Amino acid sequence: METQIQANGVHGAHHEDERPLRLAAFEMEISEGTRRNGNWMSAAFHNVTAVVSAGVLGLPNAMVFLTWGPGIAVLILSWIVTLFSFWQLIQLHERPPNKRFNRYHELGQEAFGKTRGLWIVVPLQLLVELSVDILYMVVGGQALQNIYNMNCSGDCPLSNLGANPYRRTYIWILVFGSVYFLLVQLPNLSSLSKLSLAAAIMSIGYSTIAWIVPVALNHQHNDMTNGNGLVSVTPRYHLPYYDGTTRGGKFHHTGTEAYVLSIFNALSTVAFAYAGHNVSLEIQATLPSTPEEPSRIAMWRGVKLAYAIIALCYFPVALICYWAYGNDLKNSNLGILRYESWPVWLATAANLMVVIHVIGSYLIYAMPLFDMMELVLVRKWGLHPTFKLRLITRSLYVGFTMVMAMTFPFFRGLLGFFGGFAYAPTTYFLPCCMWLAMCKPNRWSLEWTVNWICIILGVLLMLVGSIGGFWQIYVEAYAYKFYPN
Repeated sequence: METQIQANGVHGAHHEDERPLRLAAFEMEISEGTRRNGNWMSAAFHNVTAVVSAGVLGLPNAMVFLTWGPGIAVLILSWIVTLFSFWQLIQLHERPPNKRFNRYHELGQEAFGKTRGLWIVVPLQLLVELSVDILYMVVGGQALQNIYNMNCSGDCPLSNLGANPYRRTYIWILVFGSVYFLLVQLPNLSSLSKLSLAAAIMSIGYSTIAWIVPVALNHQHNDMTNGNGLVSVTPRYHLPYYDGTTRGGKFHHTGTEAYVLSIFNALSTVAFAYAGHNVSLEIQATLPSTPEEPSRIAMWRGVKLAYAIIALCYFPVALICYWAYGNDLKNSNLGILRYESWPVWLATAANLMVVIHVIGSYLIYAMPLFDMMELVLVRKWGLHPTFKLRLITRSLYVGFTMVMAMTFPFFRGLLGFFGGFAYAPTTYFLPCCMWLAMCKPNRWSLEWTVNWICIILGVLLMLVGSIGGFWQIYVEAYAYKFYPN
């Protein structure tokens, strides 16, 4: 009996000794540092997939309220500022030398202190990754519904045609989101390389279709009222008129406040479109680094290519679609991919590309969050890092984002609110704050001044964008019925 007790004690002690080893092995498993097999090309298409989001489809609508001059200026300024802040994160990834910050919150802790950095960065990063995945659920469901609407003839019970623009959308979000229960079981960011490449190609594809067709049609639209086929239409570019009535289930304010709030929401929409910095450090962590060739060289090369592609996607879509349709885009989101004057097969292909792209983008943003959740469950709660843990936690996450998207399927409102409240800090001014804290440039030097200008612009964008986005959610939700029959 005594021998058995001693044996059990030895076994228990051995089991306790295994726990730190098991935790260390799990931390190594989720660390991209053990799989630094990426290159500048993989960094490029990961960044294209992360940055060229469905927000590009909101840019023509933003142009309606910004108009030509201010709209072009905001697009160019956002492109420059976000490229600059991207460069800062790339440089800070290995600063000081021989130490890599593979997560946004790790860099925040280095810059602001262990506790303060965690509380500054982690809530924002969680909000960004969660909000973008909810929005991608909405986008994917709406794209599938667009395909159904365009190809269904006769009685179409699952369409959203008619007075309620969100009718039956929740069903399509459920259909779209179901695929994630399988895909989220992929282990890490490196395993998404091929899917990310496909998503990047799809984003370029539907962005190109979105502006090529208006150029080919040259202001021609289908005359749906008189049945005259394609007729020339002169677009209107002045600020749209609000008459204070309910049209299409939406309430419209009157007066200056409606214009101002719509402009705020448009600015926030642009902010969302340029967001991708939240996963930039995780992407750079997949690249090898040596003293002779640090990872920042390959990463910066990939980001330059990615931003060239981003410019080729964003500027033509925003400017040419606005040139072609003018104020007709004021209530449009994914509607630019289903205009009646488009060939049905081409509009269907474009919406299918949107579906494939947001599948990849959802996973790009979800993987860092999965790593964070699972590490907390293993480290703090003492759970075993098994496949069962991954299956349960990731499936619950998919279910939560799906339910949130089905409940609040407001594309423009969510785009604007999260663009201002979450994306503006992590994209426009938080990297500048980290740079000032870690690099400590001389006060009133050019470097110091440029960073403070970006910080001030970013804070203003966060404030006005959040207000405008919240107002847009109110407008879209005014006559909305949850889960309508």
